[in-house]
Amino acid sequence: MKLHFLGANRQVTGSRYALTAAGREILIDCGLFQERKYLSRNWESCPRPASRLSALLLTHAHVDHCGLIPRLVQEGFRGPIYATEPTAALLPIMLFDAADIQAEDLQYKRKRHQREGRVSPWPYQPLYTREDVERVLPLVRTCRYLEPIAVCPGVTARFWDAGHILGSAMIELEVCEGGPSRRLVFSGDIGQTDKPIVRDPSLLVHADYVVMESTYGDRTHARPADTETQLAEVIRATVERGGNVVIPTFAVERAQELLYHLGRLLRAGRIPPIPVYLDSPMAVDVTAIYRQFEAWCDAELLQMVRDRQPPFRFPTLTMVQTAEESKRINHVPPPVIIMASSGMCNAGRIKHHLKQNIERPQSTILFVGHQAEGTLGRQIVEGARQVRIHGQMFQVRAQVAQIYGFSGHADHDGLVRWIRHFQQPPQTVFLTHGEESVALGLARELAQHHGLTVQVPHYCEVADLS
Repeated sequence: MKLHFLGANRQVTGSRYALTAAGREILIDCGLFQERKYLSRNWESCPRPASRLSALLLTHAHVDHCGLIPRLVQEGFRGPIYATEPTAALLPIMLFDAADIQAEDLQYKRKRHQREGRVSPWPYQPLYTREDVERVLPLVRTCRYLEPIAVCPGVTARFWDAGHILGSAMIELEVCEGGPSRRLVFSGDIGQTDKPIVRDPSLLVHADYVVMESTYGDRTHARPADTETQLAEVIRATVERGGNVVIPTFAVERAQELLYHLGRLLRAGRIPPIPVYLDSPMAVDVTAIYRQFEAWCDAELLQMVRDRQPPFRFPTLTMVQTAEESKRINHVPPPVIIMASSGMCNAGRIKHHLKQNIERPQSTILFVGHQAEGTLGRQIVEGARQVRIHGQMFQVRAQVAQIYGFSGHADHDGLVRWIRHFQQPPQTVFLTHGEESVALGLARELAQHHGLTVQVPHYCEVADLS
C-alpha cells in the first residue's frame, strides 16, 4: 500500500493524493494550484496515469480540491467520482465558473501581451472549457455522511462531516489486502467549531494513518462574537470616512457566512443600512444551493428558517448577476459594501472593484480568508505599496484590514484538538495543505509535545504504508 502526495505539499493549494492499494489506485481530491510559482503544475499531466485510476473521492467543492477534475477527464479518467449530495450540486457551479474565468482571463492576457510585445509562459488556451466540464458530470456519484461505499474490491470509504463548507467531508478508507484491515483518514479541510451555517467538524477515534491539513497551524482565530464585532467596526469606520468596503469573497461558504453576519448586524442596528452588493454570479447560485440543502446545515440556521428570518437575505442586499449590473456599482455613491470573487484576488470581478477603490484612502479592502503565497491578495495584505491589476500599476492608498475569524479552517488549537481525539496515536500523521514553515512548525509541536510521528511530505513524495 502506497500513498502518493501529488499536491498541497508544503503549500496550501492543489490538494491531490493517490492511494495504491488492493491492486487498484484511487485519487483523493484533484485541485487547482493557485500559488503563482506553482501554476505551471496545472498544465502538467497528473503524475499518476489518469486512465489507470479506479475512482476519485472528493472532500468538497472548493477549486483547490476539485478544480483540476476536467483536466483529469481530458487525460482519460473514466471512473466514478464520489461526493456528498451538496458537493455534487456545487461541483458544476464551481467548474463552469472556473472554465469561464479562464476564458475571460485568457482574453485579457492575450490582448495585454500583444500590446506589450510579451509571450506567455503558458499556452494561449484555457486549462479546460465548459464542454470539458460537461464530460465530468456524468461520472459523479452521490453519497451521504457515514454511508459505506465499496469503492473497489478491498477498499471501503466513509464520508464524515468536516464542518468546513456545505457538504464538506473527511474521508475514511478501510483497506484490506489479505491481512488485517488498515484505516486511513484524509481530513480534507477541517472547519471551526461553533460556526454558523455548517455543523461542527466530526471527531474521529481510530486511524492507522492520517493526512491532515495545516493551513492555520500557526495561529488562533478570534471567537465568533469577536469576529462579528470586528466586521461591524471596519464597516462603521469606513462609512465615517465616506468610502466603500470591498471584500474579496470566496463564493462558497464565505459569501454565505458574510451575508448571514451582515443581516444580523443590520437587524441589530450595529451597522448603518447601506447598500450591499454580492457581485458574483457563482456566489448567487451557490446561495441557492445552500437554501436547497438547509437540512445539512446547523441547528441555528434551521431555527432562523423556522422563524422566517431569511439567513441570506436583507432589504439592502442586491444580488448581481450580469456584467452590466456589476459596472453600474461604480456609479453608486459611497458608502457601499461590495463582495466579489475571487477570494484571493487572482481572478474574477474583484479585480475591477479593486481598480476602482484601491487608490481611495477613504475605502477599505477587507480580507476574510487565507491569501495564498504569490496571489494579489497576499501582496496587498503584506503591505505592498503598489500592485499590478490587469497589466496596470495601482498605488495602494485604501485601508487594508483582515479578519481571521471568518476562516472556514480550524486554527492551531482546533487542529491539535482534532488530531488528539484519536484514541490511539496514528502510526503516522502527514501534514499537508499548509505553507512549508507553518506545516513544519506544527509537525515539531505535535512530535515534541504530543508524541506523534509526523511527516511533512514534498511534492510527488511516496509513502510506503506496507
